[in-house]
Amino acid sequence: MLSQVSLHDANKVAPPPPPETAAAFSKKSEESNGVIAMIDLMIKDLTKEMTEAKTTESDAQADYEQAMKDAAEKRATDTKALADKTKAKAETGASLEANTDEKKATTKTLMATLEHIQSLHAECDWLLQYFEVRKEARAGEIESLKTAKSVLSGADFSLLETGRRSLRGHA
Repeated sequence: MLSQVSLHDANKVAPPPPPETAAAFSKKSEESNGVIAMIDLMIKDLTKEMTEAKTTESDAQADYEQAMKDAAEKRATDTKALADKTKAKAETGASLEANTDEKKATTKTLMATLEHIQSLHAECDWLLQYFEVRKEARAGEIESLKTAKSVLSGADFSLLETGRRSLRGHA
């Protein structure tokens, strides 16, 4: 077999020259220029996207820092407001306690005053109720004092009294 292969090789005609490759290389060169252009375009796009991302990130960082600063200011304001409100609540509680004590004292004074007024009212009612009786009794006392004074001055009321007694006795 080896001999047949060598023989077959000898009978063979020389192979034709290789085809021209210049056209093939030029096409590949054009294709490669298109690929390089696409890669360059991708590099430009990536560079642009990275620049945009860096800008967005720096803007976001600035926004975050501003938000943190605003939050810190708000916390400080809220803490101060809470302290002020706590102070006001404490003052109001103390005022309420003082006013409650004052109200208790005032209520006790009012109750004492009302009791006094009630006692005065009872006394006045008694005076009004027995005014006429006392007026008549007083008039009688005044009349008796006048009679006693006249007797002491030397007036003689014996006949008059006897007459009164007899009148009384017959009546």
